Amino acid sequence: MPSITIFEALGQARRNIADIDARMLLQYILNVNHAYLLAHPEQKLTTEQTQAFYLLTDKRALGEPVAYLTGMREFYSLEFNVTPAVLVPRPETELLIDLALARISQHRQCRILDLGTGSGAIALTLARHRPLAEVTAVDVSAAAVAVANANAARFKLNNVRIMEADWFDGVAGESFDLIVSNPPYVAAGDPHLAQGDLRFEPQIALVAQGEGLDCIRSIIGSAPAHLAPKGSLLLEHGYDQAEACRRLLSEAGFREVFSHPDLAGIMRVSGGWFRSFPGEAAKMQ
Repeated sequence: MPSITIFEALGQARRNIADIDARMLLQYILNVNHAYLLAHPEQKLTTEQTQAFYLLTDKRALGEPVAYLTGMREFYSLEFNVTPAVLVPRPETELLIDLALARISQHRQCRILDLGTGSGAIALTLARHRPLAEVTAVDVSAAAVAVANANAARFKLNNVRIMEADWFDGVAGESFDLIVSNPPYVAAGDPHLAQGDLRFEPQIALVAQGEGLDCIRSIIGSAPAHLAPKGSLLLEHGYDQAEACRRLLSEAGFREVFSHPDLAGIMRVSGGWFRSFPGEAAKMQ
C-alpha cells in the first residue's frame, strides 16, 4: 500500500464521511490533536496507520458512531469511555447538566440520583462539579454499569455509587434532593431507529413503549416517594414530548413544572419541584 500524507488521507476520507469525522478518526489513529493535523499536512502515514484509518473510515461510512470507533466521547469537557453497550453522550444532554447544577449548591451536601446512567456521563459530571454531593447512578444493564464504573475510576471520583438496578429498585427507602434521568423515549417503530448512529446504539436505552412515554411515566410516578422535601426531578425527553411530560408531572403533584429548550430551540428537558411533607410521599406509593 503506497504511503499517503495527512492531507491526502483526509481528502480521500472526505469523499465518504464528514470532515469532522475524518479529522477525529485520524487524530485517534495518530494520537494527536486537530492543531497537529493542521501543522503537519505533509507528514506521511505508516502502512499500519493508513490501513487502520481506512478501516475506521469504512465503518463510519456505514454509519457506525465515531465514539464507538475511538472508544471515547467528550461530554461537558470530560472525555468518557464509551462502548456499544451505552448510548453515545450527546451535546443536547449538557442542558440537563446545566439545569441540575443550577439546583445544587456548591457549599452544602445533597443526594442525587441518576436513573439509566449508561456511560455515567450525567452522574459523573455532576459528581465532578459538585464534590460535596453524594451521587447514586443506576442502570439495568450490567455492561453499562461496567462502563460507568470504569469512567468513575478514570476521573478518580469517590462521591459516586454505581449499581445495577431497574429504575428505583436498588434505592428502596432512600430519598434524594435531585433525581435526573435521560431515559429511553423513542417510540417503538420510529423510523429514526433505522437511520444513522441510532442503528448501532443499544435499543434498550433508546426505545420505550406507549408512544415513547412509558419509562418517563414510570419515573414520574415513582419519583415522589424518593424525593426529599423540596426535592426536584429533571428529565430529558423527545422533541415532541414536552407537553405530555408537563402534564404527567402536574398530575403527580409536582410544582413549578416547566420545559426548557436546548440550543436548537427544541424543548428538551422538563421538570419540577416536589414539596413533600412527612407521610405525603408514602401515600403516593
